[in-house]
Amino acid sequence: MNDKNDVNRSSFRSGGNSCGADQSEQIIMENMGRIKHKIVVLSGKGGVGKSTVAVNLAVSLAEKGFNVGLMDVDIHGPSVPKLLGLDGVMALGAGKQIYPVKYSDNLKVMSVAFLMEDADEAVVWRGSLKMRLIRQFLTDVVWGGLDYLIVDSPPGTGDEPLSVCQMIPDPDGAVIVTTPQDVALADVRKSVTFCRQLKMNVIGVIENMSTFVCPHCGETTDIFKSGGGESMAEEMDVKFLGKLPLEPHIVHSGDSGNPFSTMVSGGPAYAMEKFSIIVDSIIKG
Repeated sequence: MNDKNDVNRSSFRSGGNSCGADQSEQIIMENMGRIKHKIVVLSGKGGVGKSTVAVNLAVSLAEKGFNVGLMDVDIHGPSVPKLLGLDGVMALGAGKQIYPVKYSDNLKVMSVAFLMEDADEAVVWRGSLKMRLIRQFLTDVVWGGLDYLIVDSPPGTGDEPLSVCQMIPDPDGAVIVTTPQDVALADVRKSVTFCRQLKMNVIGVIENMSTFVCPHCGETTDIFKSGGGESMAEEMDVKFLGKLPLEPHIVHSGDSGNPFSTMVSGGPAYAMEKFSIIVDSIIKG
């Protein structure tokens, strides 16, 4: 549209609009009230494939005909644009409104990366500025009416996950991603406890990189062990959504900006089948 211009990026760096707390809360309630389901994707530690899961969940839901928004609140390491082939794209705005980037007819995406003129620029912010940015993503971004808003949160239980979980009214809950080894499971237990402390529902746990299936002989190898996520979910009394394999095609799809869950040909059939079951389970609730 002709009335859209580049976003005033200095507004984001300085903490955004100046509306009062009560007005801001009212705007968030109104904006989020237009969204039927709000799901936060969490992980206890980095490197477990959380963003890959968030991206493929959003794309899969959009492929099923739902209107979907994907909000990347990993401010220091936003990877959603790269995973969707949107790196280098800049967000547009009009007045105080920010328009999310359109990935497809029914999938909108917002990330701090869309506000950075230099992809190599580091975001050196303290907690208060990060909270203000997340608040702006909820007040100023034009999400419109959505069936699902998927939020890709950075790993751990720090400022960003805490802020987004507290700011979003009536979230459906959290999907927690882990890998099978003990060092990841120890941290993901903290994510479950984090949700319980915030009285947020845990939709379920996904065990990523569970098994490597050799593309030549079909033999399976548990490189990071297997079954740890399922055992932890049972121990913590939360739903286990399923296992995803360690699959080279998934790596290549992420690097090329082509989500693996919707690859038409040459994709990881086993992973696509498993992920489809996980998405259907999340839809059914």
